[in-house]
Amino acid sequence: MLSNQEKLRFSRQTLLKSIGEPGQQALKNAKVLIVGIGGLGNPVSLYLNAAGVGNIYLADGDSIDISNLHRQILFNETDIGENKADTSAEKLQQLNSDTNIEVLDEMLDEELADYYFPLVDLVLDCTDNINTRYLINRKCLEHKKPLVIGAATGFDGQHMFINPNIPDSACYQCLFPASKKAPENNCQTLGILGPVLAIIGGMQALQAIKFLTGHSVATNQLNIFDGLNNSWQQFSLKKQANCPICSG
Repeated sequence: MLSNQEKLRFSRQTLLKSIGEPGQQALKNAKVLIVGIGGLGNPVSLYLNAAGVGNIYLADGDSIDISNLHRQILFNETDIGENKADTSAEKLQQLNSDTNIEVLDEMLDEELADYYFPLVDLVLDCTDNINTRYLINRKCLEHKKPLVIGAATGFDGQHMFINPNIPDSACYQCLFPASKKAPENNCQTLGILGPVLAIIGGMQALQAIKFLTGHSVATNQLNIFDGLNNSWQQFSLKKQANCPICSG
């Protein structure tokens, strides 16, 4: 049940007929894991926490650097040198003290994924490391956990939803087959504009909220944002018959 304080706090959300108090209760009961608390993880965690997601796990072993501050909006100059997940948890609790937040202040690996993925309803990939993306994708498939992926460089970004519980849902490796020659294209090598991360992170949070409140979220769809032209494109994907991760 929602308390009177929660009914007041989330009144603008529960006014939406497609959310209502049942949807808000679903958010309160939900458990999500956000991997990577940087440029995408900052807005994702802020919006999910503010929306009333009751249980949030934050995973990141990285420390805050001055070069993060132009886009990682949870942090300020006094946070430099501190762990991103620990610092984010402190800031998020100031926004919504009712949220249960658990911190994984280290980089995600096989062991951590096998422990934490079964505990949650949804995983959000907010990382910028392709090997970690492959790990998250594989472990979500193993543990049958839906996954929201986001990525951004320069003026461009993309997001997609993967649901291993739907038989024909393509996975990340269907879209980007593993290759030892795959380039490490991320904000450190290509640069990034902060508002682009806010847009993609906001879309990841929106997809998460829709899923957690029982709304349909499209699979097999890559959504690409062009910030210079203010345009979106959608591309249909197919599950690859030769994908070593999701086919077989």
